[in-house]
Amino acid sequence: MQSVGIYEAKTRFSALIELVEQGEEVRITRHGKEVVRMLPVRRRPVITDEQIARELEQIQALQHTIRAQCATDCVAKLRQTGRSEA
Repeated sequence: MQSVGIYEAKTRFSALIELVEQGEEVRITRHGKEVVRMLPVRRRPVITDEQIARELEQIQALQHTIRAQCATDCVAKLRQTGRSEA
């Protein structure tokens, strides 16, 4: 990681871009405080569309299971409550 002031960043901008392209992180400061962070663009997505689709399918299956279980359990509890109060 490199840290440079604004003036230096302005005069060395092309060289700093090359460093970032090589994977280096560059921080630009004003009066010693970081104001800009230059990071390389990720070439590959963190998660693929296939992984997203698979996760969504699993979530939907889990929601369906929960709804089915709740419907059965809720009815049974209501029946039990009604019988104990009568």
